[in-house]
Amino acid sequence: MAYNYQQQQQYRPPAPQGVDPNFLAGVFQRIDTDRSGSISANELQRALSNGTWTPFNPETVRLMIGMFDRDNSGTINFQEFQSLWKYVTDWQGCFRNFDRDNSGSIDKNELKTALASFGYRLSDRFYDVLVRKFDRLGRGTVAFDDFVQCCIVLQTLTNAFRHHDQDQDGIIRISYEEFLTLVFSLRS
Repeated sequence: MAYNYQQQQQYRPPAPQGVDPNFLAGVFQRIDTDRSGSISANELQRALSNGTWTPFNPETVRLMIGMFDRDNSGTINFQEFQSLWKYVTDWQGCFRNFDRDNSGSIDKNELKTALASFGYRLSDRFYDVLVRKFDRLGRGTVAFDDFVQCCIVLQTLTNAFRHHDQDQDGIIRISYEEFLTLVFSLRS
């Protein structure tokens, strides 16, 4: 396995140009269907589109709310929503960039190109595992929302591994219980 995580960098796409705050306030109000002043996971899931005419992956929604819910309320307020909007918009641009055939999903080779551009050097066999894991529709491809989830999970696991790789050689030695603790304590 030729992955060198020391060279891997977290993808940070450029900021979207000129988003009108009034536009975002209107979007926020349309998503906040119960008029609570915050967006729940269910409201966010209904509002997001993955391009496949299927509901947005609830696990991806959960991960994104966890990333942007600064006050730990379990919901997204307007300020948090602005950050989440930029994040989703940036990932859409990234996804479109790697969806070379404009199919609306990413196949194994496109996923490999995307992750290689982020610094990952993984085996073809591992890419098969990733496609199987993140292909909810059984088509051998990964939809937008599942691509975002794949990248978040991969980055989270890489950071956890890096924390335990004291000499930065790409090898860690941990006990079974340490492994379980590591996996169950991960927060995306």
